[in-house]
Amino acid sequence: MSQIDDLPPLRDVIKRYDLSARKSLGQNFLLDLNLTTRIARAAEPLQDTTVIEVGPGPGGLTRALLALGARRVIAVERDARALPALEEIAQRYPGRLQIVHGDASTFDPRPLLDGAPARIVANLPYNIATPLLTGWLGTQPWPPWFDMMVLMFQREVAERIVARENDEAYGRLGVLSNWRAETKILFDIAPAAFVPPPKVTSSVVRLIPRQQPEPCERRALEQITAAAFGQRRKMLRQSLKSLGLDPAVLAEAAGIDPTRRAETIPISGFTAMARKLTELKLKRLVI
Repeated sequence: MSQIDDLPPLRDVIKRYDLSARKSLGQNFLLDLNLTTRIARAAEPLQDTTVIEVGPGPGGLTRALLALGARRVIAVERDARALPALEEIAQRYPGRLQIVHGDASTFDPRPLLDGAPARIVANLPYNIATPLLTGWLGTQPWPPWFDMMVLMFQREVAERIVARENDEAYGRLGVLSNWRAETKILFDIAPAAFVPPPKVTSSVVRLIPRQQPEPCERRALEQITAAAFGQRRKMLRQSLKSLGLDPAVLAEAAGIDPTRRAETIPISGFTAMARKLTELKLKRLVI
């Protein structure tokens, strides 16, 4: 008997359904139910909440979320081999686990939510983790349909998510993440906790959406940061030339010296330049 419910141990589940992890799917299963419970607790309170889980695999985190009282879990799983194991969990928690066999990168959960509070909690497959995150952060309209994300990434990616100006890991992902959310690395998980063990340490990150991010168009912000960090060792007066506008005008709008480099610019500077970029493009259209 496991520590959180009366379902079989995860190793037995994996053996019964031949759920060997597949590298092509970015699978690394977390079998320690104490750790999956710790991840689920990081998303509390779970009562009256619908949780979207991506890549549940044999269902360790799924079980923890349900055991801790999540009203409903919508588990999105691409690997058909895992579906029977998840069905066992659904039978143990009647009416509380909805299994979606599909690709999380194209799945929109909003029609299933009925306006209820929702959050995203997942041990994300490494090979799609960053695209999924940027997609959620790009949700329109904003504020989004979720009120929290508790997600696992490779430690290197987690450091990029929480990075701010003058941090070594600061870049486009840090600007987007911290523009739209409050971010924090909660704890690390060693490779030995997974089957098979990855070559890197993993980190659990919490992101809480900002209700009123600094105003700017997301597309303009992405263009500014792509140009600035695409040549991050160069000064803004050089790196922003690729936008086809005078970099000095963009920098001046943000009150920034154009001789500075991207890694020293706070998020407020990037959003100010994004607003100016939008303004200048609109003027071109009018002219």
